[in-house]
Amino acid sequence: MTANIASPNMSLDLDRIRAAHERIRPYVKRTPVLTSSRLDDASGASLFFKCENLQRIGAFKARGATNAVFALDDATAKRGVATHSSGNHGTALARAAKLRKIPAHIVMPKNSTKVKVRAVESYGGHVVFCEPTQSAREAACADVIAKTGATLIHSFENEDVMAGQGTAAIELLEEVDVDLVICPIGGGGLLCGTAVAAKSMRPTIKVIAAEPANADDAAQSFHAKKRIVTEKKFTIADGLRTNVGERNFPIIQRYVDDVVTVSEEAIVAAMRTIWETMKIIIEPSAAVPYAAMVEGEIDISGKRVGIILTGGNVDLDALPWIV
Repeated sequence: MTANIASPNMSLDLDRIRAAHERIRPYVKRTPVLTSSRLDDASGASLFFKCENLQRIGAFKARGATNAVFALDDATAKRGVATHSSGNHGTALARAAKLRKIPAHIVMPKNSTKVKVRAVESYGGHVVFCEPTQSAREAACADVIAKTGATLIHSFENEDVMAGQGTAAIELLEEVDVDLVICPIGGGGLLCGTAVAAKSMRPTIKVIAAEPANADDAAQSFHAKKRIVTEKKFTIADGLRTNVGERNFPIIQRYVDDVVTVSEEAIVAAMRTIWETMKIIIEPSAAVPYAAMVEGEIDISGKRVGIILTGGNVDLDALPWIV
């Protein structure tokens, strides 16, 4: 396997991810890699947690949004950026736009939590509300773009976003040598960047994605070898409810070794275990990879395992173990 592999219709490769790493260096944190002897003993493996819950805005999304915004040429950037997001990507894009001093238009479902709306507004993002459906989000975003000339920065199908997300894997592998990297999957932006970076830097490494069984389109698609769109049931891992992207799936097919699913109960238990043991706050989506290990979905015995803890944005008044 060569150092810079990319499928014929994609230009996501290690060079692009390294360029993203240099571009965003002044604007994001190099997050720590933490370990826990207690969790190592319980799992029978050596675990290395890349703590993106300690990233700017509390999530890895800061990486991709910042790279995409600062990769724009000046004339394009001046017209602003736009996206539809009910979560961390909207906040990350608003922050990146503020850093570059350009407008950001964030389309959000009208049932978005107040804390998420306030987060976007705190960075100067202009919030446009819409009905809470995918079609309404896309239509409202298209309308904003038509009126403003802003550039769409999609939360996971944009290659600059994927490249930015892959910088977390570069940092992880610069610090530790692992046999396996596990990360959650929603739309697939983080997974694509992680898989391309990891396989290019360490050709023998395994990359495995984990998602809730209640939102298992990526697992279904991976094993069927074709993209399948599903209606999502409720999952506490709200950041992973999105169907895998059309532009993401071919990369996942090429670079990822497996996609596994986990129960809601395992997600909550994993989240609580990490809170209690490592003394850090993570959100449910970030707990999914550890949950997959605990449920035995991934063979980790005796292995060195890198786990990307994707974020730490939780509603402290609605913790899942409080009845």
